[in-house]
Formats: sequence, structure tokens, C-alpha cells
Amino acid sequence: MPLKKITKNWKIIAGTLLSLLFIFLAFRKVDFSQMGKAFANANYWLLAPVLAVIFLSLLLRAWRWQYLLAPIQTVPLNALFSSLAIGYMANTFLPAHLGEFARACHARDKSTIPASAIFATIVIERLIDVFSLLMLMGLALAVFSFPDWVRKSGVIMFFLVAGLFVLLLLMKKNRSRTLAVCKRLTAFLPGAISKKTNELVDQFLNGIVGLKSAAHYLVVGMLSIAIWVCYGLSFQLLFYAFDFVRLYHLPWTAALVALVITIISVVVPSSPGYVGTYHFLCQVSLGFFAVPKGPALSYAFVLHACNIFPVFFLGLFILSREKISLSSLAREQHDLDH
Repeated sequence: MPLKKITKNWKIIAGTLLSLLFIFLAFRKVDFSQMGKAFANANYWLLAPVLAVIFLSLLLRAWRWQYLLAPIQTVPLNALFSSLAIGYMANTFLPAHLGEFARACHARDKSTIPASAIFATIVIERLIDVFSLLMLMGLALAVFSFPDWVRKSGVIMFFLVAGLFVLLLLMKKNRSRTLAVCKRLTAFLPGAISKKTNELVDQFLNGIVGLKSAAHYLVVGMLSIAIWVCYGLSFQLLFYAFDFVRLYHLPWTAALVALVITIISVVVPSSPGYVGTYHFLCQVSLGFFAVPKGPALSYAFVLHACNIFPVFFLGLFILSREKISLSSLAREQHDLDH
């Protein structure tokens, strides 16, 4: 592969290599007979409620996003739901959450908000997600003794999120200074590119706004809790589908611990579709409760499939209904990314 092409596609290459590494770690020392038995004995009828709470979480996310965008413009809930589904679909084959760019571009086409301003609300949404994850991690630490590496990861994530949040506030508060710094940093670029970059930063700062009212902060908080309850329920319901509660005497804390550790692969930019990272972290979390590697990996594959494939096909259906091609979506993502 030519060096220029490798440089252009480095995100995809890095994401694929990351997936392969974690797939290797997940399958290492797995008893395949135990894995096959777990697949065979699972009650797949119980996947219906799992899928129901996953789709409910997507609807709640669209509703919460509507509140984050409301100070800029009121966007219909069905349009935001479609944008979310398309973004999630794109994340299955794009690394590092690049599907969020496709999501922003689609939402832009359903409103009059610039894509970069919409992307700013997605950044805020991700900060809320990570902050919620840290709150859950704090709860999990109170009921379960985690290894040191998990505790240290939580501390690192906390400082990263706090630092990014403070940086965004400072950028917004000192808007003129931020734009001046950006102008100096892009001075070496060709005029058109420098101008476009500065315009994107300006539009991005337009998306960092407070909510319309104090009540909306409460609503966003309650919706965030409901979203994470849905995620926890999906883990717990699938425990029953695989009969893990009876076989391995799993306490209620198992779903909380598995959620906190596994969801790191989703919140933190990683491999396309979170393949490998999701499976390995889910397997590790169940190992804390003496679930063997084989059955734990079977569980991880089914839970990952429930989270990925229905939304993937929903995203494709929406693209087909709206007569949007994947190539045009990729071009829009590339334009916003650059």
C-alpha cells in the first residue's frame, strides 16, 4: 500500500489493528466447548426485552439531544432519532467515533444549524456520558472491590473529562482570544483552509451554550439516568437468557460492574464497531464473578450483536428511505473532519 494511502487511512488501520489485538486477547485460553455450550443453551426468546430496552435507550438519547440543541434551534425528535441511528450505523465500520461526524451532517440537513455547532453538542453529550459513567463507577466501587487498574482508569478518565470540560468553558468565555489563537495556529496554512478552519471553530463555539431553563438541566439529568438504567437492564436481562444468575450465582452488582467496565469500549474512541475491545472488557468483567472465559465471551458476542446489528440495519433503512448513499455520507464526514 502506498505511503500516501496509508497516511490517509491511518485511523481505519489503527482501529483495525486495535480490534485484532483485543480479539486475540479475548480468545486466548478460551475453552471452545464451553463457549459452544453457552451459545446452545441460551434462551434467545429473552433477547426481545433486551432489544426493547436498547431501542428505548436510543429514543431517550434523541430526546436528551433535543434539549441540548434547543437553545440553538428546536429540531424534531424523529429527525434526531434518525441522525442518531445513522451515526451509530456509521460507527460500526468507522474507528474513533467518526460516525459522529455523519450524525452531525445528517442533523444539519434536518435543521439550519451548522454541522460544527451540532458537533459541539455531541461533544457535550459525550462529556455527560463519561461523567455518568464515572458516577456509576463510584457506585460500583462502593459495592465491589475492583483491581487497581480499574480504579486508576477511573481517576485518569475523571481528570481528562474535567480538563476537557474546563477547556470548553474557557474557550467559550474567552471567545475572541480563542479565535485569535486559532488564527495564529493556522497562519501557516493556505488562505482558504485557514479561513475554513477558523469558521468551523467559530461555529463550534456557537454550539457550546447553556440549556434554555433550569428545569431543562433536571430533565437532561433524569434522561441520562434513564439511559444508563436501560443499559444496565440489557446486561441483567441477558444474564437470565444465558442462565448466568443460577449457574454462577451472580449478584445484582454483576450487571453494574460489567456495565461500567464494558462501556469504556464505547465511550472511549476505539476500534470500528467496538469489535474486540467490547468483547474483551465484557469477558474480563464477568471473570470477576468467576464466569469462565468461554461462556463470558459467548455472552459478550450476543450482547454486542444486540447493540450493533438492529441499529445498523435501522440506519441503513433510514438512509434508503431518505435516498442518502453511504458514499455521500462519507464525503460529508470527510469534509467536516477536514
